[in-house]
Amino acid sequence: MNIVLTGSIGNIGKPLTEKLVEQGHAVTVISSNTERTSVIENLGAKAAIGSMFETDFLTETFKGADIVYLMETMEAAGDLFDKSVDFIGSISKIGEAYKTAVEQSGVKKIVHLSSIGAHTDQGTGIIVFHHYVEKILKQLPEDVVIKCIRPVGIYFNMFSFINTIKNKGTIISNWGGDRKEPWVSPLDIADVIAEEIEKPFEGMTMRYVASDEVSPNEIAKALGEAIGIPDLKWNVIPDKDLLQNWLKIGFNEQVAKGFVETQASQRSGVLYEDYNIHQPVLGKVKLADFAKEFAAAYQGVSVGEV
Repeated sequence: MNIVLTGSIGNIGKPLTEKLVEQGHAVTVISSNTERTSVIENLGAKAAIGSMFETDFLTETFKGADIVYLMETMEAAGDLFDKSVDFIGSISKIGEAYKTAVEQSGVKKIVHLSSIGAHTDQGTGIIVFHHYVEKILKQLPEDVVIKCIRPVGIYFNMFSFINTIKNKGTIISNWGGDRKEPWVSPLDIADVIAEEIEKPFEGMTMRYVASDEVSPNEIAKALGEAIGIPDLKWNVIPDKDLLQNWLKIGFNEQVAKGFVETQASQRSGVLYEDYNIHQPVLGKVKLADFAKEFAAAYQGVSVGEV
């Protein structure tokens, strides 16, 4: 099949591209970075360089595709420290550009990478943009079939713990404790997307993706042992204190407030309400596997400001 992938060749895009090429598909990867061209081509795919905000570019790139894989990221909207960016609004514009390009190109099969929490527009913080994009794509004509993939929290988000561990000797957040939560590896996400691409497209579907279910305290133990701090603790602070910390280091205010609210929804369980109804079979990459990756990153990161 002819498959177009948005999202370049990041943590999910690279293994997905490799897998689809290996399966014999003709793959085109959209990237906004011209420097990615040779890397994409070395994976056996074609590079299409342009912006996810540009409807004409997307339309032309989507033409002739059997399946288009759509994803949106905060990085596509701007720098998290740029105080002028409206991330939620900008990502909604990407969703609108996708919708128009799908309609104009004639594509009938879509795999959309969304997120846990996309089931609601209430109380999930910054990730509410996933809900909005899902809603935009659902406005497509009935003959366009969408498979919606909702990964849970991705392991690599834990890399944000590194500087705090180095500076404070602890993990600091506004949620924690012993209640297990789902986490996922990009490799398991790529596997699920590739699997869904191979399956028939028969009506709208939604699928959660998770690799392991562990508590914050279990995460602290596993990461601590991996980096040589076996007594590493996960300390919980009030929302307002975490917000103050993030604003102090220069985060965009929408981002800082949004992430605090997202993590508060983890604490309350609101984030997991729909996931708990549609729990998936867990993937292959467990916390113990990621802990090794975390340790390698920890050893290679210099101490910065908290």
